Amino acid sequence: MDRFIIHGGKKLQGTVHISGSKNAALPILVATLLTDEPCVLHRVPNLRDVRTTLKILEYLGKKVEYKNNTVTITADGVLKNTLPYELVKQMRASFWVAGPLLARFKTAEIPLPGGCAIGVRPVDIHLKGFEKLGAECDIKSGNVMIHAPELTPAKIVLRFPSVGATQNLLMCACLIPGETILENVAKEPEVDDVIAFLNKMGADIRVGDKGQLIVQGKTALHGAEHTVVADRIETGSYILAACATRGDVTVTGCVPEHNSILLEDLQEAGFTLDITEDSVRVHSYGGDINPVRVRTAPYPGFATDLQAPWMTLMTLCNGTAEVDEDIFENRFMHAPELVRMGANISTEKSVARVTGVKELSAAHVQASDLRGGMALVIAGLCAAGETEVERVYHIDRGYEKLEEKLTALGADIRRYNPEKNEF
Repeated sequence: MDRFIIHGGKKLQGTVHISGSKNAALPILVATLLTDEPCVLHRVPNLRDVRTTLKILEYLGKKVEYKNNTVTITADGVLKNTLPYELVKQMRASFWVAGPLLARFKTAEIPLPGGCAIGVRPVDIHLKGFEKLGAECDIKSGNVMIHAPELTPAKIVLRFPSVGATQNLLMCACLIPGETILENVAKEPEVDDVIAFLNKMGADIRVGDKGQLIVQGKTALHGAEHTVVADRIETGSYILAACATRGDVTVTGCVPEHNSILLEDLQEAGFTLDITEDSVRVHSYGGDINPVRVRTAPYPGFATDLQAPWMTLMTLCNGTAEVDEDIFENRFMHAPELVRMGANISTEKSVARVTGVKELSAAHVQASDLRGGMALVIAGLCAAGETEVERVYHIDRGYEKLEEKLTALGADIRRYNPEKNEF
């Protein structure tokens, strides 16, 4: 397994350009199952999860061409409506194919998904929604069996504003003639991007006065061309890396509005930021980092995917900061690894108390999940000496060309394969 070798203690400096959003690209790729016509998607990041999704589409019967971050998807025979566990176990987002397949075939069989070990993340919200639309759902031998003699429009109130369930139910409702209303939905920018793509395909989705999503279902959708929105989590991660290393970095090609809470918290922590329509500059800062308490919440609240990188920054604050994780259980697995690097962190249930230290020390650590892995990379960039971060396959799921982008900012980071003993 590859690992990162980081020689830290250097301030990041320069400009970094943000890639397309992983969390928007994945459901948008899945949405192409709703039509047999060609779809062209630009700014699709070359990530492990994206490549897995493309394999899923090919298995289901699509022809895929991927070059220079542009994906062209066309029909390639008859679509299948089942997936093997070998593909699904690699990524939780694979369950999103259930909505399009159910809409087209009135039946789907999907193994329960895998992915990062940061919480149960059940699919019950998806299944209850499908049942409202007229489907019957059973779980047998680890497979979710969904069957509907007939799908009918309905009013669905989600018990939690789940991003995945919102997108899955939207895709299904697009091919159910009549009006479906989704309430208590996710409002993340990635959901907006999926809606934009579906509407380009001929769907009729609008936002109601109270934030509900109103879908006028169609009998068919057509092909479309779309450019994926910038990745707000990658944006936030590079901003936090710049702050933690006390660097001077301009993050371009982003949508600062999507990270407004983070930017406000960083300014409260003491950092000076220049914010434009599509960029954020972090100015070099030599003063104390003020402790700031954050609580993760659905958008527009503080993003759970930035909780771990934020914790790394707070390990260097002057005082004690609290981090409340209210979205996923078991999402502090990076904390013990940060402690190995000299951090002072205690956790109890969903709250982490972080008392700042003067500096972090290099250590041998391992990533337990995608965002926790990025937190360790940022810690390694701050710590003097050589840090080794194992299990970087987690990090590869969400950050395109990470070593290349960080190296361009002056970081000393290399990928090392111990089995081949080569960089």
